[in-house]
Amino acid sequence: MTCPYHVAIRARARALRRAGWSRAQIARELGVRNSGGLTHWIKDIPAPQWTRRPRAKDDLREHAITLRREGRSYREIKALLDVSKSSLSLWLRDVALTDEQRAVLAEKKVSGAARRSASLRARRIASAERVSRDAAGAVGRLTQRELFIAGVIAYWAEGSKSKPWNRRERVTFINSDPTMITLFIRWLGLIGVPRSSMIARLQIHENADVVRAERFWREVTGLPEDQFRRSTLKRHNPVTIRNNIGLRYVGCLTINVRASTELYRRISGWYEGIVKELGRRPIGRPLDLGSSNARSSRAAPATRPSTLFEHSQAYGRQRAGRA
Repeated sequence: MTCPYHVAIRARARALRRAGWSRAQIARELGVRNSGGLTHWIKDIPAPQWTRRPRAKDDLREHAITLRREGRSYREIKALLDVSKSSLSLWLRDVALTDEQRAVLAEKKVSGAARRSASLRARRIASAERVSRDAAGAVGRLTQRELFIAGVIAYWAEGSKSKPWNRRERVTFINSDPTMITLFIRWLGLIGVPRSSMIARLQIHENADVVRAERFWREVTGLPEDQFRRSTLKRHNPVTIRNNIGLRYVGCLTINVRASTELYRRISGWYEGIVKELGRRPIGRPLDLGSSNARSSRAAPATRPSTLFEHSQAYGRQRAGRA
């Protein structure tokens, strides 16, 4: 409060403190019951020497006061003297700091928070990498059947599909992820599609490094240059804010399969067979994929291939005979 009475009593309390009075004496003299207010009024005036009783930690206390007057933070003093923060709060509450020292401590607080944030972020990243690494190790070696199922699902998720209003029964797969493109090409090889039937085309923004991107996708696919068609360049819109820029941006690659109407129809049927199988019978006990040791507990693959997979192999043989 700023009324004349409180201004006067504050001035009187400070004068008594400078005269060597203790806190208890000042409180009795002025009739002050709010110890917090009295502490605030006289916090920058050192306590008289006679009020300080000898204690076992007097040397530590004096050292702490010296460090505080140098502008050290409570955290720094606690680390140097190995004392509790409550003791420091009691010892140092009357030690006044300059504006410059307060500014330095505020800056240390901000930088300390930034370091703690960086440390937490590093731990989160390390934890995520560890979980991902363990999960990858739990997969183990893929069988042909597993690759076949994965390829059918990948195509139905990312490949082009015929619509009732737009009948296009041909196999076209587009993706910006090189691992998905690699999966699709490996899958085509598994079902007997020759690499010579694959045509690639790059789609990329015109302001990107097109030559570098084309070279990148040739290395990913392993397809010869004559199986790459002229790249499709997207016009640059300066208004649009794009994050896919820089050296990591290599556009999207489209893989088309020549004469693939029958193959498209088979893919549609394979996917339909997977969906029907999901609703027909229980899948079985859950796989233990929680750690890198899970591969040893995986169920052994069936010794007899399923009819669905045999069907894909028959298609491969049939296509190879036509070539």
